[in-house]
Order: sequence, then C-alpha cells, then structure tokens
Amino acid sequence: MDLQHPIEKAEALIEALPYLQAFRGKTFLIKMGGSAMEDPELVAKVMRDIVFLEVAGINPIVVHGGGKAISAAMKEAGLDAEFIGGFRVTSDEAINIVEKVLSNEINPGLVRMIRDLGGKAVGIAGTDVFLGERMHATDARGERVELGRVGEVVGCQLGQMDAAHRAGIVPVISPLAAELATGRPLNINADLAAAALAKELRVAKLVYLSDVPGLMMDPTKPETLIKSVNRVQADDLMADGTISGGMIPKIKSAVDALNAGVRKVHFIDGRLPHALLLEIFTDGGIGTEVTR
Repeated sequence: MDLQHPIEKAEALIEALPYLQAFRGKTFLIKMGGSAMEDPELVAKVMRDIVFLEVAGINPIVVHGGGKAISAAMKEAGLDAEFIGGFRVTSDEAINIVEKVLSNEINPGLVRMIRDLGGKAVGIAGTDVFLGERMHATDARGERVELGRVGEVVGCQLGQMDAAHRAGIVPVISPLAAELATGRPLNINADLAAAALAKELRVAKLVYLSDVPGLMMDPTKPETLIKSVNRVQADDLMADGTISGGMIPKIKSAVDALNAGVRKVHFIDGRLPHALLLEIFTDGGIGTEVTR
C-alpha cells in the first residue's frame, strides 16, 4: 500500500501547526478583488479557506470589491465606465448602481457561500462601517478633477463588526462609506477601504487577494516574484520604478497600514486555488509579504 500521499497530507498539517498556534485568536482582514471574483469556483475555494480560518480560531473579516460587475451593470444601464487615477468616476446615477450591485448581489452572494460551507457570516453595508468625505483626483496634466460620489475613509464605526466577532460570525463588508455631511453613500476604492479598517483594528494580517502573483521585479515574468520586502525596501522599489502603475496605491496603503500597527501585509493571487491557506500556513508561502 502506498503511504506517501497520506504521509504528505500529515506533513502538511504538521507544517501548519505553528502557524495555527501563533494566529489563534488573531484578526485577519482579507480584501477580495480582481478577476479572481469572476470565477464562482475560485470564489468558493476562497470562502472555504475563510471558513477554515474561522474554525481554526482566527477572526477573519472580508472586504470585497466588485469593479467588473459594476462596470457590466453600468453598461447595461447605458452608462460608460470612466476611471481617473485608478478611481471610478461616480455620478449620482452611477452610485445607485454601485450600491445595488455591491449590496444586493455580491455581498449576499459571498455570505451565502460561507454559510453553505458550514461557516457563519453576516453581510454589513460599508455605509454602516466607513465614514467618508469626497475626494478628488489629478489628471495627466496635474490638474484637479472631480470624481463625483467617490470618497476616502475618514473614520470607522465598529459596532456591528465587533458584535459579529463576539458571536463568532465573519463580517463581509462592501466598499461604500456614509458621507459625513449628508449620510449618503460614497464609492470607496476597496483596497483603501480595507487598509483603513486594518489600520483602525491593527489586525495581525492584511491580505490582498487579486489577480497578480504579488510584487515582481518584472511584471511580465512571474518568476521574478519578490517573496518578502520591508517598508524601506518597498519605498525604494517605488522610487526606482520597479513598483509602478496600479500597484503603487496598493503598496502605499500597505506601508500606511504597517506604520499604523498592522503586523504584516500579503499580496497573493486569488486565481490560485487555496492561495490564502498556502500563503498563511506554509513555510514558503506563494505571494509577497510586506513587513515592518
């Protein structure tokens, strides 16, 4: 009888043991986004990983995006998707679509998956967690541009989320904020919303699940993946152009979170099945960790 396969399974569990011991009772914030959210099978695998974290005594929080689904819904409504500086220009008409897609489709769908897998989850509208103010962008000429109902997080309300955690329930939060002046919803970049909440909670880990393997010396070559980088090295990589484009705001938010007390930030490819478990519970990991 071939025992190699079951022995390998046992060795994987033993490898995970010190991490399970170290992280029990800690809070992880997981931001889900990118094209990994397009494939229901991959999303289900991430949700299973999150149920695993919950059962292992870790407190996961999920902040999700929904950019492609929002763009599709806007197109169906006859609205063009426009982005400036990586932010979606959001009119009064568009914010209604954003809120509907996030609150009526994506958020309850993720909650339902967790529950179907035997976990406990509750959907929380971002407007019940994030307080925001309108923000502006800068165009290619360096001129200020209006973004409409787009905001930045200026505060967090933790009541509903804390109640969920005390009850052993996973909070699943949408990237919307209540505007301080009006209480009306603002569209928030999900990466920045996740970082703001991670800073407020000083979580043990902030994990960005997207559709890239992590930080790479050459973005066209996955084999140039940078396994680990500290805050100073990350700043140097942005300064010399190694980190560029859409990764810059992600890395800046990661460094900002670390400066505020978050212990470690991870960038991993959500298209890889069980990427979350492989990054957290194996010695080698599969993405990039950003440390203090």
